[in-house]
Amino acid sequence: MSGRPHVVGVLVFPGVTLLDVAGPSEVCTEANRCGADYRITLISPDGAPVRSSTGLRFDVDRAADDIRKLDTLVVPGSEELVSAALPPELISAVTRLAERAPRIASVCTGAFLLAAAGLLDGRRATTHWRHAAALQRRNPGVEVDPDAIFVTDGPIMTSAGITAGIDLTLHLVEQDHGPALARDVARALVVFLQRPGGQSQFSVPIRTSAPQDNTLRTLLDTIHTDPTRDYTVPVLAALANTSPRQLTRLFRRELGTTPARYLEQVRLEQAQMLLDQGHSVTTTAARSGFGSDDTLRRAFQHHLGIAPSTYQHRFTTTTEPPHS
Repeated sequence: MSGRPHVVGVLVFPGVTLLDVAGPSEVCTEANRCGADYRITLISPDGAPVRSSTGLRFDVDRAADDIRKLDTLVVPGSEELVSAALPPELISAVTRLAERAPRIASVCTGAFLLAAAGLLDGRRATTHWRHAAALQRRNPGVEVDPDAIFVTDGPIMTSAGITAGIDLTLHLVEQDHGPALARDVARALVVFLQRPGGQSQFSVPIRTSAPQDNTLRTLLDTIHTDPTRDYTVPVLAALANTSPRQLTRLFRRELGTTPARYLEQVRLEQAQMLLDQGHSVTTTAARSGFGSDDTLRRAFQHHLGIAPSTYQHRFTTTTEPPHS
C-alpha cells in the first residue's frame, strides 16, 4: 500500500445488518493497531443517518454523490434486500460508488445489491446459504456458489452470512499487507484466519424443492421416515413400482441427483440432528443409516470437511474444547 490511508467506504442504509458493518470495520481497526492504515468512511445514499437492523443509529460521514474516490467499497446486507423490492436509490448509490472503487466487496445479502447493479454479471459469487437459491433465480447470469465462505472474482468479492464478512476482510488485509499481519489480526480477534469447511457446515444439506412426480414424492417420504433401511437402487425401484433405470432418470430430472447421493444427504441430515441432540458418534452412525463409525466419518469429511466429533463440539457448545 502507498503512504496515504487506504479508504474503505461502507455503504449503510435503513435496516442494514449491524454485524455486516461492524465486522469488517473491526477487522480494519485491529489491522491499524498492527501497522495498517485503513480509514473507514460510512456512506449513505443521501448522507442522512440510518438505523440498523437492531435499531442502533449510524451517523454517516458522506453521501454517495460526495464520494470522489475509494480504495475499497464494502456493501453490507439486510434481510429486507431479499424479502422486498430493492430501492432504486440504493442500487444507484452502489452503481456510482462502484465506479469510484477499484475493489468491491459485499457481505451476506449485499450480493443482491451488487447483482442488481449489474456488477456480478458473468461472475462467480456467494451469499448466505439460505438465500443462495433466490440470488441465482433472480440473476441467472451469475454463477452462485452456495457453499463458499467467500468468493473472489477479479476485483469483486462476495461473502456468506454475517461473520463471513470478517473472513473476507481478513482476506483483504492479507492482500494489502501479507499473511503475517492478517494472522496477527485474526489472533487478536480470536477468529480463524482461514475458516475450515464451507457453509454446508451450518445448513441442512437437503435444499431441493418438492418433486412434481407423486410416486417420487411418496418414495422420498419413505426415505425420510426411516433412512436406516437398506435402500439399494433395486429396493427403491421396487418401492416405487418402477425399474432401476427409470428411477435413476426420475431422480436426475426432478432432483438433479442420483438415488444414492440423495440417500446419503438424507442420512447426513439425520446424523447432524442426532449429534446436535448429544448422541455419540456410534449411536448416530447406527440411527442415521450409515452403519459404522468409519462410514459416518467418511461422509462428514466428504460433505462438511470435518469429523463428526468436531462438528458436534463446534455446533452444540460454546465451552472450551477438551485438551488432547
